[in-house]
Amino acid sequence: MNPQPLPAPRRRAREVKLGPLILGGDQPIRVQSMTANDTADPDATVEQINALAEAGCEIVRLTVDTPKAARALPDIRRRTAVPLVADIHYNHRLALEAAPYVDKIRINPGNIGALENVKAVVARANEFDLPIRIGVNQGSLEREIGLKYGAHLLDNVLLPPEEGYPAEALVESALRNVEILEGFGFERIIISVKSSNVPLMVRAYRLLAEACDYPLHLGVTEAGTKDNSNIKSSIGIGALLLDGIGDTLRVSIAARATEEKIEEVRTGYKILQALGLRRFGVEVVSCPTCGREDQGFDTTRIALQLEELNSHLTRPIKLAVMGCYVNGPGEAADADLGVVASGKTAKIYRSGRLIQTQVPFEEVVDRMSELIRQIDREQREEITPVPT
Repeated sequence: MNPQPLPAPRRRAREVKLGPLILGGDQPIRVQSMTANDTADPDATVEQINALAEAGCEIVRLTVDTPKAARALPDIRRRTAVPLVADIHYNHRLALEAAPYVDKIRINPGNIGALENVKAVVARANEFDLPIRIGVNQGSLEREIGLKYGAHLLDNVLLPPEEGYPAEALVESALRNVEILEGFGFERIIISVKSSNVPLMVRAYRLLAEACDYPLHLGVTEAGTKDNSNIKSSIGIGALLLDGIGDTLRVSIAARATEEKIEEVRTGYKILQALGLRRFGVEVVSCPTCGREDQGFDTTRIALQLEELNSHLTRPIKLAVMGCYVNGPGEAADADLGVVASGKTAKIYRSGRLIQTQVPFEEVVDRMSELIRQIDREQREEITPVPT
């Protein structure tokens, strides 16, 4: 199945190399996440990075906030294969130490320090052919920009205006720092302008997309726990992707456990999949259930079980689980594999072709799972790229 085109053509960003990947251009929109453990603990960090990579994460960011964390990077790099991003705040020397062992450096313009610090980071990035992400956050704007847009000082702490910063403040910060990097002859730049306020974040990215052609990293920062984050991220990131804006994304969930971090990856792919931009893993389409659902066929239970049993698969397979024959055959025809309740038994379709009839309801999950494994094996034998 081919992805459906977006309502808006994709913004044509310049291409920027990130390890073995390229962001921008016509390249796939990449899904990334960030570790939540202490980077200075290499064993725990490696375990989480590799679990994220196995779940399909294509870029992993990790905090490098202490000299001890920086010293752990050589060991972490040796034991991982996914592209790594060093997240640097306040101490630019940590970026210099991290550079040989990562694929990108992320700095925050509000706290990296004087121009000579930025110049040193640029020189080190050039030494190892690294890109730099300018990461602007609503909560850490430069003081002069904050004051310009209505902030005030209280005990030397910058407090935002009561109505919040406008999108223009984030964009001005990003473009000012682009000019600084360009002034040093550096153009391997990726930009983010994140906010916990979804409308503000969307407007900021739209303005930034018009103002430059650098690849954009999408995200809603401080989005909260799983449910809130999934909703905010889907709305904010999804709105921009529908505009054709975005080259990589991260769903941010307030979570520390590895399984919860993996949820960031899954949600990222679900957003892309819902928009027809990428296919990844097992996607289950199921009817919302109504009075037409054949008695004894529990659509909800079957769909949930198929999702759970096959959540480890990464190659794209679309399933349809339909509780009656009104929309069932049509949805099944649009899926790689579909099951439709028909009276007191079910019918199973593969790519629109009826392959099994009179399947007892209690056997549906087992039969479908067996066919899913068969399709996955066939895809592996064809050496299907993961993800597509």
